[in-house]
Formats: sequence, C-alpha cells, structure tokens
Amino acid sequence: MLDQPIILLDVETTGANPAYDRITEIGLVEADAGRPTGEWSTLVNPGVSIPPAIQALTGITNEMVALAPTFAEVAEELHRRLEGKLLVAHNARFDYGFLRNEFRRAGVRYSAKLLCTVKLSRKLFPRHAHHNLDSLIARHGVVCSARHRALGDARVLWELLREWRAEIGAETLREAVTSLLRTPSAPPGLPDLSFDDIPEAPGVYLFYGENDLPLYVGKSVNLRSRVMAHFASDHRETREMRIAQQVRRVEWIETAGELGALIREARLVKQLAPLHNRLLRREAELCSFHWRPERPGAPPQLVSAREIDFAQFDSLYGLFRSRRAALEALREIAQAHGLCLILTGLEKGRGPCFAHQLKRCHGACVGKESAAAHAVRLMRAFSGLRMQAWPFRGRIGVRETDASGGRSEVHVLDRWCYLGSAHSEEELHEINSGAKPVFDLDTYRVLARFLKRSHGAVSVVDLAA
Repeated sequence: MLDQPIILLDVETTGANPAYDRITEIGLVEADAGRPTGEWSTLVNPGVSIPPAIQALTGITNEMVALAPTFAEVAEELHRRLEGKLLVAHNARFDYGFLRNEFRRAGVRYSAKLLCTVKLSRKLFPRHAHHNLDSLIARHGVVCSARHRALGDARVLWELLREWRAEIGAETLREAVTSLLRTPSAPPGLPDLSFDDIPEAPGVYLFYGENDLPLYVGKSVNLRSRVMAHFASDHRETREMRIAQQVRRVEWIETAGELGALIREARLVKQLAPLHNRLLRREAELCSFHWRPERPGAPPQLVSAREIDFAQFDSLYGLFRSRRAALEALREIAQAHGLCLILTGLEKGRGPCFAHQLKRCHGACVGKESAAAHAVRLMRAFSGLRMQAWPFRGRIGVRETDASGGRSEVHVLDRWCYLGSAHSEEELHEINSGAKPVFDLDTYRVLARFLKRSHGAVSVVDLAA
C-alpha cells in the first residue's frame, strides 16, 4: 500500500455535521513509493463563526481565518493534489464527507478510494479496545508536534503507517489494506452510481428496473453499507443476483432513526408492490378474534380490521390475513386443547359438538364441564395470540434525532396506527388535528417490536391532550 501514490489528510471544522458545518483548515502529506514527497496546508475561511468549544480544541480562532482563502478559492489546487490518489484519513468518512460537500458547493465533483486508519488499526490490532488518534499516538510512541491541527495530525498518520509496517511486516499490512479497500462494483445497469453519494445514515432505499419497474424496497440504519451489500461480487442468493442484473436506478430516503425507516419500508412495500419483496402485504380481509374471558358463554367473534375497536385492543386475539386462515387457526387450537366447537363458535346449535362425539371435547356442550372452566382453558390457549395493549393513555409522538443532531422528526402514533411524521411544530399540529387512525398489520408489528426492544428509552411526546 505504501508503494502507491497516497494522500494522508486531516481537516479541522466548525462542527461534526458535513451538511451544515464547514472546513477551517486542511493539511495533507503526499507520499509515493514508500516515501513522503510533499506537504500542503492552509487555513480556510468557513464563512461562519467558529464555536468557542471548537476554538478551544483546535486553537483556530475567528481572527485567524478572517483573511484566509475560502474553500472555493483553494478547490482547484486541492483537487489537483488529491485526484487519482488513495485518500488516507483517521475516521475517514468524517474528513471525506466534509471534502465532498465543500467540493460540491464549489461546483467540483470529487470521489476517491478511501482508507480509514481507525478501521485499519482495528483490523491489525483487534486485542486493543481503543483506536482513537490519542490512543494510537501513545501506544506506538509517535510524536505529534501539533495535535488537533490539520497538518500535525496528517503527519501522525504517515508515522503510524511506517510504524505498523515495521512492526507487523509489509505483507500483513498489504493484506489488511487490500481487504479494507475491497468494495463491490456497481452493476452494469448503474454505470454512474457512486456509492459515496449514498449516506451512512438510517433510511429506506429503492431499486428500480427498466421502465421504472419497482424491484425492491429495503431499510437499514446504514444505507450505504446495505446497498453495497446487495452488489457484492459473491452473490449468495438468487434474488441478489437478479436485482443486480435488473437494477437501473437507486433512490433513497434518509430518516432520523430506525423507527422512521421501518415504518416507511412497510408503507412503500404496500404502495409499490416491488417485484423482489417476497412478503407482499395483502390485507383486504385482515381479521381478528374479539373475545372477553369474563363472558364465558359467549364464543369468540371474528371481526374484520374495519370493525376493530382500537380502544379494546387487549380483547383481540391474533391477526390473520383471511377469514379462512383465522378459522383454521381456531380449529387447530380447539383440537390441541380439547375445546368445545360450539363454545368456540366453530359450530352452531345445541347438544354434543362433533369433537365431543369423537371424544376430543371435555364436554362443555353437554354440561360435563362448566362454561367458566372452559373459558379458563380457552384463555390459556389464546394467551399466545393476545394482542398487545397500547401502553399509552392516547395519541403520542415518538421523537427521533440522527447521530449528528441535524435531522429530527416526530412520528405520530395512535393505538398502534401510524398517522404521519412531522419535521416542524406546524406539521405536528396538522397531523395531530387531522389524521385518523387506520390499522395496518405491519405497522402494528413494527411498533410492538420497536417499543418492546427500546424498553422506554425512546423520546415520547404525549399528544393525548
């Protein structure tokens, strides 16, 4: 790896979000054939004020950058130095994200092969827990003349590479780098796809084929890595191979967090019916059993989704995609637990049910078992099907904010129903005052799993009032 042209780079910035914050300093070390060939550094006028905490950390003040060139003014020279070279940086996606955004603002398209020294250190020294730059400086005895300054930190990266090659050998280092640089290539139908354009953020991605035919909808907490996984060279699934052959366009929708991605995926699958989403959601006949154990003589009533009383959700048992599937499930439960076919509503009339004639019913239909005792056994048999009661007193909003703090949204929920996502107080008021609950099986399952897994850790806004 050290035998090819590389750039070891570090940038200082006004904050952590490449979409909103700006670069204040750039430093790089150029190397080729295993030797450093040059250095370059410049302060950059970000056009915005540098926060006091950042000034204290880097020592770069507003006064220092006031007369510095803007990024647009240094873009041409910087691009000339970077073009065609492997870019090496610590926590490389951070530096690369800032570079790409700044180049884009300057009207310059930039992409590069990227090597992250955090990932490289983890791969080479997995026994160590910490791989931040301060830890690596202390662990490998590297001297840093100007910590948290761009050129000083870039010089540290060069010294670390030299130390690692001396410590573990050139071949081991080369194998580790080759492994990290091995990325899938875009399929033939996507010659212009740059994986770097896809954010490392939660969201939903959509694959389209010829004539904008929807092929697949998926979700992930890291869109880039998930999309790249579809196009890995070793297709383990026939579906992945077919998608790679058929895809012509990729779209994505960023979300603030996992819940937003889960909900949007479920809704888009129904809306678009993609060719390769195997479990297409058809819910025209969705139904459930409504039953109250305190009414032992009343059999379970099969109700459709349109008839479901959301206020009595804890009296519902099971969700089935058709009446036939529901009745078959109830018949299997009755047979497994020796339940009466009349008291379960599977037969009408009086006297011994058919199951009693076959000696499979305990006799509630002929007085051998009380209706209350039968209800207790039915309740036990139904326990695994009981729908989870809405754990809040009414309508709520679940707030999600991304890791950088730059994207936030509130998902409005009412008794397991999704009403919409708001990005402002105005949108929140509009959804809360106008949207009506519409039950959806997949949304219920998404919310039930998400709320159970989060154990109350989500930020909930009470909208019941």
